Amino acid sequence: MKEEDYILKKIGKDNPFQTPEGYFENFTSEMMSRLPEVDYTQGETQVSTWEKIKPWVYMAAVFVGAAFILRLGGMMTKQDSDYVAAEEEQMEREYIDQLVNDGMMDDYTFYQLLSDVE
Repeated sequence: MKEEDYILKKIGKDNPFQTPEGYFENFTSEMMSRLPEVDYTQGETQVSTWEKIKPWVYMAAVFVGAAFILRLGGMMTKQDSDYVAAEEEQMEREYIDQLVNDGMMDDYTFYQLLSDVE
């Protein structure tokens, strides 16, 4: 705390930065007088039709790309589920073949077993 008091006594609390008298009173007129004159009518160009529709074309392309990606993802999911279903069917067939070959049961018992599975 003593150190801070010493520094404040040495430097003081006054703001060392000041603006000249009347600086902000005529600031806008002074700034406008320093800006160069620009003729905006001289550089007028006509905007082509492509320039007008270009943002809409880009937006449509984004939506088509998003739809394509979603559709591609859906196709991959369907292929995976088809693969899983085919694999399950193959396992069921192997299970049934094993029961028929190894299990000594009559037709009625086999029918009951199949009807309970589903």
